[in-house]
Amino acid sequence: MSTSVTVFEAVTDDEVRALFPVISQLRPHLAGPDDLLARVKRMRADGFRQIWRAGEDGTPVAVAGFRIYETIYAGLKLYVDDLVTTEARRGLGDGTVLLDWMVAEARAKGCTELDLDSGVQRFAAHGFYFAKGLHIASYHFKRAV
Repeated sequence: MSTSVTVFEAVTDDEVRALFPVISQLRPHLAGPDDLLARVKRMRADGFRQIWRAGEDGTPVAVAGFRIYETIYAGLKLYVDDLVTTEARRGLGDGTVLLDWMVAEARAKGCTELDLDSGVQRFAAHGFYFAKGLHIASYHFKRAV
C-alpha cells in the first residue's frame, strides 16, 4: 500500500476490514470489521466497490462505497452508498478526492449521473455536496416492512 497513489480500491478481505474504523463513523450500527466484510461480500454481487484515501501513515482516512446500475429514467448511474472522512481529517480534501474520482469513474463507464442520499441531519455533509455541484433532485421516501 503505497501512499503515493491517491486513491486505493479495497479488493482483499483484509483491505475491507481495515476500512472499518472510518466507515463506522458513518455507520455505527456495524458490529465490527467482520460484519462490514460480510455485507460488502454480499453487495459485491450487485457491483458494489469501495475506494479509500490514505493518511500520512498509510492507514485509511476517507472511504467511499458505490455501485453502477441502470434505471429506466436515467440510464446508467453511479450511486454513492457511503462517503465518509474521519472526523480529524474533515475539511482537508480527502472527501473531494474520492468524490472527484467517482465522478471520473462515472464518466468513464458512460453514466448519465452520480446520485447519493444523505440523512436530513447531516448538515455539514449537505454543505459539502452543494459546494461540489450536487443538488437536491427528489425526495427519498421509505418505510419499515
